[in-house]
Amino acid sequence: MSDDTDLRRVPLDALHRELGARMVPFAGYAMPVSYPLGVMKEHLHTRERAGLFDVSHMGQVCLYGADAAGMLESLTTGNIAGLKPGRQRYTLFTDERGGILDDFMVCNAGDHLYLVVNAACKDDDLAHLEAHAGAGVRVESRFDRALLALQGPAAAEVMAELAPDSREMVFMDARPLEVAGVPCFVTRSGYTGEDGFEISVAAEDADTLARRLLAYEAVEPVGLGARDSLRLEAGLCLYGHDMDTTTTPVEAALEWAVSRVRRPGGSREGGYPGADVIAGQLRDGVDRRRVGLRPEGRAPVREGVELQDGDGRGVGRVTSGGFGPSVGAPVAMGYVETGFEAVGSRVTALVRGRGIPVTVAETPFLRPGYRR
Repeated sequence: MSDDTDLRRVPLDALHRELGARMVPFAGYAMPVSYPLGVMKEHLHTRERAGLFDVSHMGQVCLYGADAAGMLESLTTGNIAGLKPGRQRYTLFTDERGGILDDFMVCNAGDHLYLVVNAACKDDDLAHLEAHAGAGVRVESRFDRALLALQGPAAAEVMAELAPDSREMVFMDARPLEVAGVPCFVTRSGYTGEDGFEISVAAEDADTLARRLLAYEAVEPVGLGARDSLRLEAGLCLYGHDMDTTTTPVEAALEWAVSRVRRPGGSREGGYPGADVIAGQLRDGVDRRRVGLRPEGRAPVREGVELQDGDGRGVGRVTSGGFGPSVGAPVAMGYVETGFEAVGSRVTALVRGRGIPVTVAETPFLRPGYRR
């Protein structure tokens, strides 16, 4: 157990310690990195059955008012005005240079917009929203609420027993539900590449709900270690590693998050920070791209490792890397110069002075299990 007395605590802190979690600092919080089952088994259990993740360190924010969608759309690359009630979308905050300030999920909850932003960015994101809100928008942080993620092929069966109306939900649906009699706001989404749900719940109800979910034989608690290996196999970016203010959506291979109506020629083109820069890159291309990487052998290639061409010239860098338990091999993501981004391109990873052959690969590294 680490010395985490100066760290913030999530509502389920006591339960994590009761369950034998190894707690580590993450984004200013004491968070469970693993439980006695261990990272490898937690990962595989999530792929085979269901894992319960505590992601209460993430920032939950609600926007109210007739101008909320327009205000948010002016700050992001997404089609917020066209987001239908009960639906969720992935989008990006950008700056004037087209750099990514944060990536986040936004739901049309009917009478308001509900956002889930990254833990390390949430204070800045809240200030960003408040600075642009104007008189027609009210910004309300919900940082005190808990957020649980139930992920894996058995998640739907468990949720169907505790919240029968969840059976009707498909990927990226969002709605208020009672889960085991507890009022929650639920989305059918996640960060693992598996079918699953994210459940926003009042802090005082989090322990009761978590214990009900963990009472199912199919459900195991899973920490941040397996969450990272699961998202990497799924080809999902981690903010601050695979993207940040020095990368644009086009460089990060996230141009799909620039909605069609916001692109040049769209009905509401541009109008967000850096739109001209991103439009130019969509038209002309970029000098580097985020790609999937498959190193040869069994040794993981970690973040920060340089990628070289056949002449030993640096052509890129790894931004996320590790061993993929479900893939059964090392997997990674990183940036390479244009000309090396095609699937099948070969580069070399320089690991402690030794060159490891690496092949540029498609992501995700395994087929996702979303219910569409």
